[in-house]
Amino acid sequence: MAAHDSCADVVFSGGAAWSGRPCRPVAGTKGMVATAHPLATLAGVEVLRAGGNAVDAAIAAAGVAAVVLPHMCGPGGDAFLLIYEAERRRVTAISGAGPAPRGASPEVYRQRGYRTMPLEGILSVAVPGAVDAWARAVALAGSRPLEELLEPAVAYAEDGFVVGPELADEIRSSQDKLRADPAAREVFLAGGRPPRVGEVLRQPDLGRSLRRLGRDPDDLYRGDLARRIVSCAQAAGGLFTPEDLASYRSEVGEPLRTDYRGATVCQTTFPSQGFILLEALNILEGFDLAGTDRAAAIHLMVEAKKLAFEDRLRFAGDPRHVPFPLERLISKEYAVRRRLRIDGGRAQPGWYPPAGAGHGAGDTTYLAVVDGRGNAVSLIQSLSLAFGSGVMVPGTGILLNNRAGRGFTLLDGHPNCVAPGKRTVHTLNCYMVFREGELWLVGGTPGGDGQPQWNLQVLVSMIDWGLDPASAVEWPRWTSHPGTDPAHWGEPEELRVENRLPADITAELERRGHRLRLLGPWAGGGAVQLIARDPATGVLTGVSDPRAEGLALPL
Repeated sequence: MAAHDSCADVVFSGGAAWSGRPCRPVAGTKGMVATAHPLATLAGVEVLRAGGNAVDAAIAAAGVAAVVLPHMCGPGGDAFLLIYEAERRRVTAISGAGPAPRGASPEVYRQRGYRTMPLEGILSVAVPGAVDAWARAVALAGSRPLEELLEPAVAYAEDGFVVGPELADEIRSSQDKLRADPAAREVFLAGGRPPRVGEVLRQPDLGRSLRRLGRDPDDLYRGDLARRIVSCAQAAGGLFTPEDLASYRSEVGEPLRTDYRGATVCQTTFPSQGFILLEALNILEGFDLAGTDRAAAIHLMVEAKKLAFEDRLRFAGDPRHVPFPLERLISKEYAVRRRLRIDGGRAQPGWYPPAGAGHGAGDTTYLAVVDGRGNAVSLIQSLSLAFGSGVMVPGTGILLNNRAGRGFTLLDGHPNCVAPGKRTVHTLNCYMVFREGELWLVGGTPGGDGQPQWNLQVLVSMIDWGLDPASAVEWPRWTSHPGTDPAHWGEPEELRVENRLPADITAELERRGHRLRLLGPWAGGGAVQLIARDPATGVLTGVSDPRAEGLALPL
Protein backbone atom coordinates (compact mmCIF):
# COMPACT_ATOMS: atom_id res chain seq x y z
CA MET A 1 0.00 0.00 0.00
CA ALA A 2 1.33 3.40 -0.91
CA ALA A 3 1.77 6.13 1.65
CA HIS A 4 -0.95 8.76 1.92
CA ASP A 5 -0.72 12.44 2.70
CA SER A 6 -4.01 12.46 4.58
CA CYS A 7 -5.25 10.09 7.22
CA ALA A 8 -8.82 10.83 6.12
CA ASP A 9 -8.51 8.88 2.86
CA VAL A 10 -7.00 5.42 3.17
CA VAL A 11 -7.55 3.03 0.26
CA PHE A 12 -7.69 -0.69 1.10
CA SER A 13 -6.61 -3.59 -1.09
CA GLY A 14 -10.21 -4.30 -2.02
CA GLY A 15 -10.57 -0.84 -3.50
CA ALA A 16 -12.93 0.49 -0.81
CA ALA A 17 -12.14 3.80 0.88
CA TRP A 18 -13.25 5.13 4.23
CA SER A 19 -13.31 8.64 5.61
CA GLY A 20 -11.80 8.53 9.06
CA ARG A 21 -12.12 11.05 11.86
CA PRO A 22 -9.02 13.16 11.25
CA CYS A 23 -6.05 12.70 13.55
CA ARG A 24 -4.94 16.27 12.89
CA PRO A 25 -1.20 15.51 12.75
CA VAL A 26 1.06 18.41 13.61
CA ALA A 27 4.61 19.13 12.47
CA GLY A 28 7.61 21.11 13.67
CA THR A 29 11.39 21.12 13.90
CA LYS A 30 12.19 22.43 17.40
CA GLY A 31 10.44 19.78 19.45
CA MET A 32 7.26 17.74 19.84
CA VAL A 33 5.23 16.44 22.78
CA ALA A 34 2.34 13.96 22.55
CA THR A 35 0.42 12.87 25.64
CA ALA A 36 -3.02 11.65 26.66
CA HIS A 37 -4.07 14.99 28.19
CA PRO A 38 -3.74 18.54 26.82
CA LEU A 39 -2.43 19.93 30.12
CA ALA A 40 0.34 17.33 30.26
CA THR A 41 1.28 18.12 26.67
CA LEU A 42 1.31 21.85 27.42
CA ALA A 43 3.59 21.32 30.42
CA GLY A 44 6.08 19.44 28.26
CA VAL A 45 6.03 22.06 25.52
CA GLU A 46 6.56 24.86 28.03
CA VAL A 47 9.64 23.08 29.40
CA LEU A 48 11.05 22.73 25.88
CA ARG A 49 10.32 26.40 25.18
CA ALA A 50 12.22 27.35 28.35
CA GLY A 51 15.30 25.50 27.12
CA GLY A 52 14.77 22.11 28.73
CA ASN A 53 15.52 18.89 26.91
CA ALA A 54 13.38 15.84 26.10
CA VAL A 55 13.88 14.24 29.52
CA ASP A 56 12.95 17.45 31.31
CA ALA A 57 9.79 17.81 29.22
CA ALA A 58 8.81 14.16 29.65
CA ILE A 59 9.10 14.24 33.44
CA ALA A 60 7.16 17.50 33.65
CA ALA A 61 4.43 15.97 31.49
CA ALA A 62 4.46 12.77 33.55
CA GLY A 63 4.05 14.78 36.75
CA VAL A 64 1.06 16.67 35.37
CA ALA A 65 -0.45 13.40 34.11
CA ALA A 66 -0.24 12.10 37.68
CA VAL A 67 -2.55 14.95 38.71
CA VAL A 68 -4.97 15.27 35.78
CA LEU A 69 -5.18 11.52 35.07
CA PRO A 70 -5.37 10.28 38.68
CA HIS A 71 -7.17 7.08 37.68
CA MET A 72 -4.27 6.10 35.44
CA CYS A 73 -1.01 7.04 37.13
CA GLY A 74 0.68 8.73 40.05
CA PRO A 75 3.49 8.55 42.61
CA GLY A 76 2.00 5.31 43.93
CA GLY A 77 2.34 3.59 40.55
CA ASP A 78 5.04 2.32 38.23
CA ALA A 79 6.78 3.58 35.10
CA PHE A 80 9.00 2.44 32.23
CA LEU A 81 11.10 4.75 30.05
CA LEU A 82 13.31 4.66 26.99
CA ILE A 83 15.70 7.62 26.73
CA TYR A 84 17.64 8.47 23.58
CA GLU A 85 20.61 10.81 23.94
CA ALA A 86 21.34 12.05 20.43
CA GLU A 87 24.87 13.31 21.09
CA ARG A 88 25.91 9.97 22.56
CA ARG A 89 23.70 8.00 20.16
CA ARG A 90 22.66 5.95 23.17
CA VAL A 91 19.33 4.43 24.20
CA THR A 92 18.83 3.69 27.90
CA ALA A 93 15.96 1.76 29.43
CA ILE A 94 14.64 2.51 32.93
CA SER A 95 12.38 0.00 34.63
CA GLY A 96 10.43 1.54 37.49
CA ALA A 97 8.51 -1.56 38.52
CA GLY A 98 8.44 -2.52 42.16
CA PRO A 99 8.33 -6.01 43.65
CA ALA A 100 5.82 -7.67 45.94
CA PRO A 101 6.48 -7.18 49.67
CA ARG A 102 8.96 -9.57 51.22
CA GLY A 103 6.15 -11.03 53.27
CA ALA A 104 4.14 -12.03 50.20
CA SER A 105 3.72 -15.68 49.25
CA PRO A 106 0.92 -17.92 47.95
CA GLU A 107 0.58 -19.41 51.43
CA VAL A 108 0.03 -16.00 53.02
CA TYR A 109 -2.79 -15.18 50.61
CA ARG A 110 -4.38 -18.61 50.97
CA GLN A 111 -4.24 -18.36 54.75
CA ARG A 112 -6.21 -15.15 54.43
CA GLY A 113 -8.90 -16.86 52.39
CA TYR A 114 -7.85 -15.97 48.86
CA ARG A 115 -8.01 -18.49 46.03
CA THR A 116 -6.82 -15.88 43.54
CA MET A 117 -4.89 -12.64 43.98
CA PRO A 118 -7.00 -9.75 45.34
CA LEU A 119 -7.55 -6.95 42.87
CA GLU A 120 -8.26 -4.19 45.40
CA GLY A 121 -7.08 -3.23 48.85
CA ILE A 122 -3.68 -3.16 50.46
CA LEU A 123 -2.81 -6.79 49.63
CA SER A 124 -2.91 -5.97 45.92
CA VAL A 125 -0.13 -3.35 46.14
CA ALA A 126 3.45 -3.67 44.85
CA VAL A 127 6.27 -1.30 45.77
CA PRO A 128 5.71 1.95 43.79
CA GLY A 129 8.47 2.49 41.23
CA ALA A 130 7.42 5.58 39.24
CA VAL A 131 9.01 8.27 41.42
CA ASP A 132 12.39 6.58 41.50
CA ALA A 133 12.19 6.12 37.73
CA TRP A 134 11.46 9.83 37.25
CA ALA A 135 14.41 10.74 39.45
CA ARG A 136 16.77 8.31 37.74
CA ALA A 137 15.79 9.73 34.33
CA VAL A 138 16.53 13.29 35.44
CA ALA A 139 19.85 12.24 36.97
CA LEU A 140 20.81 10.35 33.81
CA ALA A 141 20.01 12.89 31.12
CA GLY A 142 17.96 15.79 32.44
CA SER A 143 19.11 19.40 32.54
CA ARG A 144 16.72 20.83 35.16
CA PRO A 145 16.14 19.84 38.81
CA LEU A 146 13.20 17.55 39.53
CA GLU A 147 11.71 20.15 41.86
CA GLU A 148 11.41 22.61 38.98
CA LEU A 149 9.98 19.98 36.63
CA LEU A 150 7.22 19.04 39.08
CA GLU A 151 6.11 22.65 39.63
CA PRO A 152 3.31 22.47 36.99
CA ALA A 153 1.98 19.30 38.60
CA VAL A 154 2.04 20.91 42.04
CA ALA A 155 0.12 23.90 40.69
CA TYR A 156 -2.61 21.78 39.07
CA ALA A 157 -2.94 19.70 42.23
CA GLU A 158 -3.20 22.66 44.62
CA ASP A 159 -5.06 25.16 42.42
CA GLY A 160 -7.14 22.53 40.65
CA PHE A 161 -8.01 21.77 37.04
CA VAL A 162 -11.26 21.41 35.13
CA VAL A 163 -12.66 17.88 34.99
CA GLY A 164 -13.27 16.57 31.48
CA PRO A 165 -15.67 13.86 30.29
CA GLU A 166 -13.20 10.97 30.52
CA LEU A 167 -12.19 11.59 34.14
CA ALA A 168 -15.80 12.30 35.16
CA ASP A 169 -16.82 8.93 33.69
CA GLU A 170 -13.94 7.13 35.39
CA ILE A 171 -14.74 8.55 38.82
CA ARG A 172 -18.43 7.80 38.38
CA SER A 173 -17.82 4.19 37.35
CA SER A 174 -15.26 3.66 40.16
CA GLN A 175 -17.16 5.42 42.93
CA ASP A 176 -17.84 2.23 44.91
CA LYS A 177 -14.10 1.56 45.11
CA LEU A 178 -13.34 5.19 45.98
CA ARG A 179 -16.12 5.42 48.55
CA ALA A 180 -14.64 2.46 50.45
CA ASP A 181 -11.48 4.43 51.27
CA PRO A 182 -11.96 7.53 53.49
CA ALA A 183 -9.07 9.52 52.01
CA ALA A 184 -10.00 8.74 48.39
CA ARG A 185 -13.64 9.49 49.11
CA GLU A 186 -12.76 12.93 50.45
CA VAL A 187 -10.83 13.81 47.28
CA PHE A 188 -12.92 12.31 44.49
CA LEU A 189 -16.41 12.22 46.01
CA ALA A 190 -16.44 15.53 47.86
CA GLY A 191 -19.99 16.46 48.77
CA GLY A 192 -21.01 12.84 48.41
CA ARG A 193 -20.96 12.66 44.62
CA PRO A 194 -18.53 12.42 41.70
CA PRO A 195 -17.45 15.71 40.12
CA ARG A 196 -19.33 16.80 37.03
CA VAL A 197 -17.77 17.81 33.74
CA GLY A 198 -16.63 21.41 34.02
CA GLU A 199 -16.13 21.39 37.79
CA VAL A 200 -12.72 22.01 39.34
CA LEU A 201 -10.93 19.15 41.09
CA ARG A 202 -8.34 20.07 43.72
CA GLN A 203 -5.87 17.65 45.35
CA PRO A 204 -3.94 19.73 47.92
CA ASP A 205 -2.45 16.72 49.74
CA LEU A 206 -1.09 15.37 46.47
CA GLY A 207 0.34 18.80 45.68
CA ARG A 208 2.23 18.85 48.97
CA SER A 209 3.53 15.33 48.35
CA LEU A 210 4.74 16.24 44.87
CA ARG A 211 6.50 19.32 46.22
CA ARG A 212 8.19 17.13 48.83
CA LEU A 213 9.18 14.55 46.18
CA GLY A 214 10.57 17.26 43.93
CA ARG A 215 12.97 18.25 46.70
CA ASP A 216 13.76 14.65 47.70
CA PRO A 217 12.34 11.71 45.69
CA ASP A 218 13.85 9.33 48.26
CA ASP A 219 11.19 10.55 50.68
CA LEU A 220 8.80 8.00 49.14
CA TYR A 221 11.20 5.19 49.96
CA ARG A 222 13.14 6.23 53.04
CA GLY A 223 11.47 9.37 54.43
CA ASP A 224 8.20 10.58 55.90
CA LEU A 225 6.10 9.47 52.92
CA ALA A 226 7.59 5.99 53.23
CA ARG A 227 6.65 5.89 56.92
CA ARG A 228 3.10 6.94 56.03
CA ILE A 229 2.82 4.20 53.40
CA VAL A 230 4.02 1.52 55.83
CA SER A 231 1.73 2.81 58.56
CA CYS A 232 -1.22 2.79 56.17
CA ALA A 233 -0.40 -0.74 55.04
CA GLN A 234 0.06 -2.13 58.55
CA ALA A 235 -3.16 -0.53 59.78
CA ALA A 236 -5.04 -2.25 56.94
CA GLY A 237 -3.41 -5.64 57.47
CA GLY A 238 -0.93 -5.25 54.65
CA LEU A 239 2.51 -6.78 54.26
CA PHE A 240 4.75 -3.74 53.70
CA THR A 241 7.71 -3.12 55.96
CA PRO A 242 10.14 -0.17 55.91
CA GLU A 243 12.74 -2.45 54.27
CA ASP A 244 10.45 -3.15 51.29
CA LEU A 245 10.52 0.53 50.35
CA ALA A 246 14.03 1.42 51.53
CA SER A 247 15.66 -1.31 49.45
CA TYR A 248 13.97 -0.35 46.19
CA ARG A 249 15.87 1.03 43.18
CA SER A 250 14.63 1.23 39.63
CA GLU A 251 16.81 -0.55 37.09
CA VAL A 252 18.81 1.27 34.41
CA GLY A 253 20.34 -0.54 31.46
CA GLU A 254 20.16 -1.51 27.82
CA PRO A 255 16.80 -1.77 26.04
CA LEU A 256 15.69 -4.91 24.25
CA ARG A 257 16.23 -4.75 20.48
CA THR A 258 15.47 -6.50 17.24
CA ASP A 259 15.91 -5.61 13.58
CA TYR A 260 12.80 -5.70 11.40
CA ARG A 261 13.12 -5.09 7.66
CA GLY A 262 15.99 -2.66 8.10
CA ALA A 263 14.56 -0.88 11.15
CA THR A 264 15.92 -1.32 14.68
CA VAL A 265 13.09 -1.57 17.22
CA CYS A 266 13.99 -0.82 20.87
CA GLN A 267 11.68 -1.98 23.64
CA THR A 268 11.35 -1.65 27.40
CA THR A 269 13.10 -4.27 29.52
CA PHE A 270 11.84 -6.88 31.95
CA PRO A 271 9.53 -6.96 33.84
CA SER A 272 7.83 -5.27 30.87
CA GLN A 273 6.27 -7.76 28.48
CA GLY A 274 7.49 -5.66 25.54
CA PHE A 275 9.61 -8.59 24.41
CA ILE A 276 6.50 -10.18 22.90
CA LEU A 277 6.30 -7.33 20.38
CA LEU A 278 9.87 -8.09 19.31
CA GLU A 279 9.14 -11.82 19.10
CA ALA A 280 6.04 -11.19 16.98
CA LEU A 281 8.03 -8.95 14.61
CA ASN A 282 10.72 -11.61 14.27
CA ILE A 283 8.08 -14.21 13.39
CA LEU A 284 6.39 -11.93 10.86
CA GLU A 285 9.68 -11.05 9.17
CA GLY A 286 9.45 -14.37 7.32
CA PHE A 287 6.21 -13.34 5.56
CA ASP A 288 5.66 -10.78 2.79
CA LEU A 289 3.14 -8.55 4.54
CA ALA A 290 3.54 -5.79 1.97
CA GLY A 291 2.86 -8.09 -0.96
CA THR A 292 -0.21 -9.89 0.38
CA ASP A 293 -3.78 -8.74 0.84
CA ARG A 294 -4.82 -7.12 4.09
CA ALA A 295 -6.93 -10.02 5.35
CA ALA A 296 -4.00 -12.42 4.93
CA ALA A 297 -1.65 -9.94 6.62
CA ILE A 298 -3.97 -9.46 9.62
CA HIS A 299 -4.36 -13.24 9.90
CA LEU A 300 -0.59 -13.67 10.06
CA MET A 301 -0.25 -10.91 12.64
CA VAL A 302 -2.91 -12.47 14.86
CA GLU A 303 -1.26 -15.87 14.66
CA ALA A 304 2.15 -14.39 15.48
CA LYS A 305 0.58 -12.64 18.46
CA LYS A 306 -0.81 -15.94 19.77
CA LEU A 307 2.62 -17.57 19.63
CA ALA A 308 4.38 -14.67 21.35
CA PHE A 309 1.72 -14.47 24.07
CA GLU A 310 1.98 -18.22 24.61
CA ASP A 311 5.70 -17.85 25.26
CA ARG A 312 5.05 -15.04 27.70
CA LEU A 313 2.54 -17.17 29.60
CA ARG A 314 4.70 -20.30 29.60
CA PHE A 315 8.09 -18.80 30.41
CA ALA A 316 8.08 -15.17 31.57
CA GLY A 317 8.83 -14.55 35.23
CA ASP A 318 11.29 -12.64 37.38
CA PRO A 319 14.70 -14.14 36.44
CA ARG A 320 15.82 -13.67 40.03
CA HIS A 321 13.26 -16.33 40.95
CA VAL A 322 12.61 -18.52 37.90
CA PRO A 323 14.44 -19.52 34.70
CA PHE A 324 13.40 -17.12 31.92
CA PRO A 325 15.04 -17.62 28.48
CA LEU A 326 14.48 -14.04 27.33
CA GLU A 327 17.34 -13.85 24.82
CA ARG A 328 16.24 -17.08 23.19
CA LEU A 329 12.63 -15.90 22.85
CA ILE A 330 13.64 -12.77 20.95
CA SER A 331 16.26 -14.46 18.77
CA LYS A 332 15.92 -14.81 15.01
CA GLU A 333 16.68 -18.54 15.25
CA TYR A 334 13.78 -19.12 17.63
CA ALA A 335 11.44 -17.11 15.36
CA VAL A 336 12.20 -19.48 12.48
CA ARG A 337 10.95 -22.42 14.52
CA ARG A 338 7.89 -20.60 15.84
CA ARG A 339 6.98 -19.45 12.33
CA LEU A 340 6.48 -23.09 11.30
CA ARG A 341 3.52 -23.25 13.69
CA ILE A 342 1.51 -20.78 11.60
CA ASP A 343 -1.06 -22.04 9.10
CA GLY A 344 -1.43 -19.29 6.54
CA GLY A 345 -4.96 -20.35 5.74
CA ARG A 346 -6.42 -21.26 9.12
CA ALA A 347 -6.52 -19.75 12.62
CA GLN A 348 -4.96 -21.94 15.30
CA PRO A 349 -6.04 -22.00 18.97
CA GLY A 350 -3.88 -20.14 21.44
CA TRP A 351 -2.50 -21.58 24.68
CA TYR A 352 -3.57 -20.36 28.12
CA PRO A 353 -3.15 -21.56 31.73
CA PRO A 354 -6.21 -22.50 33.82
CA ALA A 355 -8.78 -19.75 34.35
CA GLY A 356 -8.02 -17.00 36.87
CA ALA A 357 -9.92 -14.24 38.65
CA GLY A 358 -11.99 -11.58 36.95
CA HIS A 359 -11.29 -7.87 36.92
CA GLY A 360 -11.98 -4.71 34.96
CA ALA A 361 -9.99 -2.97 32.27
CA GLY A 362 -6.64 -1.45 33.15
CA ASP A 363 -5.73 2.21 33.23
CA THR A 364 -2.36 3.41 31.99
CA THR A 365 -1.04 6.47 30.17
CA TYR A 366 1.74 6.92 27.63
CA LEU A 367 3.64 9.98 26.40
CA ALA A 368 6.33 10.72 23.80
CA VAL A 369 8.77 13.64 23.55
CA VAL A 370 11.42 14.59 20.99
CA ASP A 371 13.41 17.81 21.35
CA GLY A 372 15.05 19.95 18.68
CA ARG A 373 18.42 18.28 19.18
CA GLY A 374 17.00 14.86 18.46
CA ASN A 375 16.88 13.61 22.06
CA ALA A 376 13.78 11.55 22.80
CA VAL A 377 11.79 9.89 25.57
CA SER A 378 9.20 7.14 25.38
CA LEU A 379 7.42 6.87 28.76
CA ILE A 380 4.56 4.76 30.05
CA GLN A 381 3.20 4.82 33.61
CA SER A 382 0.30 3.25 35.44
CA LEU A 383 -1.57 2.40 38.63
CA SER A 384 -2.69 -0.84 36.91
CA LEU A 385 -6.51 -0.86 37.23
CA ALA A 386 -8.52 2.34 37.49
CA PHE A 387 -7.46 4.16 40.68
CA GLY A 388 -5.15 1.23 41.41
CA SER A 389 -5.86 -0.57 44.66
CA GLY A 390 -8.35 2.09 45.73
CA VAL A 391 -6.13 2.76 48.78
CA MET A 392 -5.05 6.38 49.29
CA VAL A 393 -2.36 6.93 51.92
CA PRO A 394 -3.96 9.35 54.44
CA GLY A 395 -2.69 12.91 54.32
CA THR A 396 -0.65 12.37 51.12
CA GLY A 397 -3.13 12.28 48.22
CA ILE A 398 -1.17 9.27 46.88
CA LEU A 399 -3.18 6.37 45.48
CA LEU A 400 -1.37 3.04 45.63
CA ASN A 401 -1.22 0.68 42.66
CA ASN A 402 -2.71 -2.80 42.48
CA ARG A 403 0.02 -4.22 40.23
CA ALA A 404 0.72 -7.22 42.47
CA GLY A 405 -2.94 -8.20 42.59
CA ARG A 406 -3.46 -7.84 38.90
CA GLY A 407 -0.17 -9.28 37.69
CA PHE A 408 0.63 -12.25 39.90
CA THR A 409 -1.14 -15.59 40.17
CA LEU A 410 -1.44 -18.12 42.99
CA LEU A 411 -0.87 -21.04 40.61
CA ASP A 412 1.95 -23.12 42.06
CA GLY A 413 4.74 -23.64 39.56
CA HIS A 414 3.63 -20.82 37.27
CA PRO A 415 6.58 -18.51 36.42
CA ASN A 416 4.50 -15.52 37.48
CA CYS A 417 3.36 -16.96 40.81
CA VAL A 418 3.70 -14.43 43.65
CA ALA A 419 6.78 -14.73 45.88
CA PRO A 420 8.60 -12.53 48.42
CA GLY A 421 10.34 -9.62 46.69
CA LYS A 422 9.40 -10.91 43.24
CA ARG A 423 8.46 -8.62 40.34
CA THR A 424 5.36 -9.43 38.34
CA VAL A 425 5.49 -9.34 34.55
CA HIS A 426 3.97 -6.05 33.38
CA THR A 427 1.70 -5.33 30.47
CA LEU A 428 3.40 -1.91 30.21
CA ASN A 429 5.69 -1.45 27.20
CA CYS A 430 6.72 1.24 24.72
CA TYR A 431 9.19 1.60 21.87
CA MET A 432 11.60 3.61 19.77
CA VAL A 433 12.53 2.81 16.17
CA PHE A 434 15.72 3.73 14.29
CA ARG A 435 16.55 3.64 10.61
CA GLU A 436 20.21 3.53 9.56
CA GLY A 437 21.11 4.54 13.08
CA GLU A 438 18.88 7.63 13.07
CA LEU A 439 15.85 8.13 15.30
CA TRP A 440 12.66 7.58 13.32
CA LEU A 441 9.70 6.75 15.61
CA VAL A 442 8.81 7.21 19.28
CA GLY A 443 5.52 5.62 20.28
CA GLY A 444 3.30 3.60 22.53
CA THR A 445 -0.21 3.23 23.91
CA PRO A 446 -2.00 2.21 27.10
CA GLY A 447 -4.33 -0.75 27.04
CA GLY A 448 -3.08 -3.80 28.93
CA ASP A 449 -2.66 -6.75 26.58
CA GLY A 450 -3.73 -4.53 23.71
CA GLN A 451 -0.46 -2.60 23.95
CA PRO A 452 1.87 -4.99 22.10
CA GLN A 453 -0.87 -5.79 19.58
CA TRP A 454 -1.63 -2.17 18.75
CA ASN A 455 2.05 -1.24 18.72
CA LEU A 456 2.56 -4.12 16.27
CA GLN A 457 -0.19 -2.78 14.04
CA VAL A 458 1.27 0.73 13.96
CA LEU A 459 4.75 -0.55 13.10
CA VAL A 460 3.55 -2.93 10.37
CA SER A 461 1.36 -0.18 8.93
CA MET A 462 4.34 2.15 8.60
CA ILE A 463 7.19 -0.27 7.83
CA ASP A 464 5.40 -2.81 5.62
CA TRP A 465 2.50 -0.83 4.20
CA GLY A 466 4.13 2.59 3.95
CA LEU A 467 1.41 4.51 5.79
CA ASP A 468 2.10 7.96 7.20
CA PRO A 469 1.91 8.29 11.01
CA ALA A 470 -1.67 9.56 11.15
CA SER A 471 -2.99 6.86 8.80
CA ALA A 472 -1.20 4.20 10.82
CA VAL A 473 -2.85 5.41 14.03
CA GLU A 474 -6.29 5.68 12.44
CA TRP A 475 -6.23 2.34 10.63
CA PRO A 476 -9.09 0.13 11.91
CA ARG A 477 -7.80 -1.57 15.02
CA TRP A 478 -8.06 -5.22 16.04
CA THR A 479 -7.39 -7.05 19.29
CA SER A 480 -6.94 -10.79 19.69
CA HIS A 481 -8.58 -11.96 22.93
CA PRO A 482 -7.74 -13.37 25.46
CA GLY A 483 -4.29 -12.17 26.38
CA THR A 484 -2.12 -12.59 29.45
CA ASP A 485 -4.52 -11.40 32.17
CA PRO A 486 -5.54 -14.31 34.43
CA ALA A 487 -9.11 -12.97 34.35
CA HIS A 488 -9.67 -14.12 30.81
CA TRP A 489 -7.93 -17.50 30.68
CA GLY A 490 -10.52 -20.03 29.61
CA GLU A 491 -12.72 -17.52 27.78
CA PRO A 492 -13.51 -18.20 24.09
CA GLU A 493 -11.02 -16.77 21.63
CA GLU A 494 -12.25 -13.93 19.49
CA LEU A 495 -10.86 -11.22 17.24
CA ARG A 496 -12.31 -7.85 18.16
CA VAL A 497 -12.27 -5.42 15.23
CA GLU A 498 -13.51 -1.91 14.62
CA ASN A 499 -16.42 -2.02 12.19
CA ARG A 500 -14.66 0.38 9.80
CA LEU A 501 -12.68 -2.62 8.60
CA PRO A 502 -14.12 -3.37 5.13
CA ALA A 503 -16.58 -6.24 4.86
CA ASP A 504 -14.45 -8.20 2.41
CA ILE A 505 -11.61 -8.29 4.96
CA THR A 506 -13.84 -9.33 7.88
CA ALA A 507 -15.49 -12.03 5.74
CA GLU A 508 -12.11 -13.46 4.77
CA LEU A 509 -10.94 -13.46 8.39
CA GLU A 510 -14.05 -15.38 9.38
CA ARG A 511 -13.47 -17.84 6.53
CA ARG A 512 -10.01 -18.50 7.98
CA GLY A 513 -11.53 -19.46 11.29
CA HIS A 514 -11.36 -16.26 13.32
CA ARG A 515 -14.36 -15.63 15.54
CA LEU A 516 -15.05 -11.91 15.08
CA ARG A 517 -16.69 -9.38 17.36
CA LEU A 518 -17.42 -6.10 15.61
CA LEU A 519 -16.87 -2.99 17.74
CA GLY A 520 -17.87 0.61 17.19
CA PRO A 521 -15.93 2.55 14.56
CA TRP A 522 -13.49 3.97 17.12
CA ALA A 523 -13.99 1.51 19.99
CA GLY A 524 -10.96 -0.68 19.35
CA GLY A 525 -9.13 0.65 22.41
CA GLY A 526 -5.86 2.42 23.03
CA ALA A 527 -4.60 5.97 23.05
CA VAL A 528 -1.58 5.88 20.74
CA GLN A 529 0.85 8.77 20.98
CA LEU A 530 3.32 8.78 18.10
CA ILE A 531 6.13 11.08 16.99
CA ALA A 532 7.90 10.45 13.69
CA ARG A 533 11.19 12.14 12.85
CA ASP A 534 12.41 12.50 9.29
CA PRO A 535 16.09 11.48 9.56
CA ALA A 536 16.99 13.59 6.51
CA THR A 537 15.35 16.88 7.51
CA GLY A 538 14.72 16.58 11.25
CA VAL A 539 11.04 17.46 10.72
CA LEU A 540 8.86 16.02 13.48
CA THR A 541 5.29 14.81 12.94
CA GLY A 542 3.15 14.22 16.01
CA VAL A 543 -0.11 12.26 16.23
CA SER A 544 -2.45 11.74 19.17
CA ASP A 545 -4.99 8.94 18.89
CA PRO A 546 -8.51 10.20 18.10
CA ARG A 547 -9.84 7.39 20.31
CA ALA A 548 -8.77 9.38 23.40
CA GLU A 549 -8.59 12.99 24.58
CA GLY A 550 -4.85 13.48 24.11
CA LEU A 551 -2.93 16.12 22.19
CA ALA A 552 0.27 16.40 20.18
CA LEU A 553 1.89 19.84 19.99
CA PRO A 554 5.10 21.12 18.38
CA LEU A 555 7.35 23.69 19.97
